[in-house]
Amino acid sequence: MGGAGGSIVRRVATLGVNIDHVATVRQARYREMQGHPNAEPDPVEAALAAVRGGALGITAHLREDRRHIQDRDIFELKERVGVKLNLEMGISEDIVGVALRVRPEDVCLVPENRQEVTTEGGLDVAGQLEALKRVVAVLRGAGARVSLFVDPDGGQLEAAAETGAEFVELHTGAYANAFAEARAVELKKLMGGAECALALGLRVNAGHGLNYKNTQAVLALPGLEELNIGHSIVSRAVAVGMEQAVREMCAILARG
Repeated sequence: MGGAGGSIVRRVATLGVNIDHVATVRQARYREMQGHPNAEPDPVEAALAAVRGGALGITAHLREDRRHIQDRDIFELKERVGVKLNLEMGISEDIVGVALRVRPEDVCLVPENRQEVTTEGGLDVAGQLEALKRVVAVLRGAGARVSLFVDPDGGQLEAAAETGAEFVELHTGAYANAFAEARAVELKKLMGGAECALALGLRVNAGHGLNYKNTQAVLALPGLEELNIGHSIVSRAVAVGMEQAVREMCAILARG
């Protein structure tokens, strides 16, 4: 839109940093020694460094099996980090109970498979619509903004709109893992998914598999408000530190 001087104002997508993989490294050694004073690295300290680097949100997935992030991590993140907490979670009664105690600003409902290393696909919203409606209502009633992690599929997006969720987070994994011409096809699907979501009255976030090379193109998604990126930033942080890794990703988002 043009301002008084004729300049164009555009939205810059914000960055949420997922710190799950920091906890994965800790749990590799200290899983059976919960709360040990030597337990490291600390995902909360990593989150604080990410904020210093420019992250405007911190994302963490509390799984039913507690394979990486622990309950105490979530409570500490909410207490100490100072930017919005985006809690990724399934819809089990146990996890919903934690969310209601923590009261994160954002919740992203995701599928969970105990055999997967990381979330492998979008939520089947249409297949569990009534259950999702109930959970979305409870979480929104507690003050959370609720997002559903979905593939860019028209049927799933229509179902997402029925749940009462405010956002969808488009699953970018197929795009991120594709090569050459196939990547262009997947990007087109994401574009269509974003347009469909907006037409349905949903707001748009995106994430999964994004890195320092493939993120730029995703920034063209219509209405994109936030990207949630974890593994690539944590991997880069091994070499340059978390603050610098986040600054480098923020610079990509700023260039649009």
